[in-house]
Amino acid sequence: MRKTALITGASKGIGKEMAFLFAEKDCNMVLVARSEDRLMRLKEQLEAKYAVSVYIIVKDLSLSGAAQELFNELKEKKIEVEYLVNNAGFGDYGVFSGTPWERYEKMIALNVTALTHLTHLFVQEWRDRKRGKILNVSSTAAFQPGPMMAVYFASKSFVLMLSEALEYELKRDNITVTTLCPGPTETNFGDESKMHASQLVKNVKIANPREVAELGYRAMMKGKSVVIHGAANKIAPFGIRLIPRKWVTRLSARVMQSK
Repeated sequence: MRKTALITGASKGIGKEMAFLFAEKDCNMVLVARSEDRLMRLKEQLEAKYAVSVYIIVKDLSLSGAAQELFNELKEKKIEVEYLVNNAGFGDYGVFSGTPWERYEKMIALNVTALTHLTHLFVQEWRDRKRGKILNVSSTAAFQPGPMMAVYFASKSFVLMLSEALEYELKRDNITVTTLCPGPTETNFGDESKMHASQLVKNVKIANPREVAELGYRAMMKGKSVVIHGAANKIAPFGIRLIPRKWVTRLSARVMQSK
């Protein structure tokens, strides 16, 4: 019997590539995003090429109660999920005081609240089954403060810390929690966040979303705790531990400054 994966932020980028990976492994899917047109095109592609079943849910997970509504819809449709990929998220580039609060409120609601709520809902259900796998998409931003993207970096640090703690807690229930930490990746993220204005994207290699998705998928299936994409990105978190915190923030600020 085929298993089912739920992927948020599935209409493009890493989420879309994850959908193709699950389809290639003969897995049914629930795909969630705001864009109905993109989801429908993706559904048609996957079902035609791989003969899997794809159920789409058009929903803005940053809205209050959206995670619970999503979960309730799956219960009503009697769709059982074995894999949860929390990929939806966004960032914004600019000084903290110059960005409208509504933008940050939406970012925290999506990057933090929706991810945490969905994880909580499925973990409660899976504990009785003694099985389930979660992939939470964080970022290399999780390892240090990020002036000019302060809230985004903080939100991704939350995802990493939460996931590592849950990975430990849930071992006894045979539920794995994997955190994927990519660096800058070829998605719409750079345009939406205005991150292309920073030195960061100028000085690092931009990752291919398929490669990032493959790394995350393999790590999830093996039950690994944390996986970082890119050789250089793997070095940074260890180096940061040896540097005084105020220096880390200054270095991060220099990297994040406008081009």
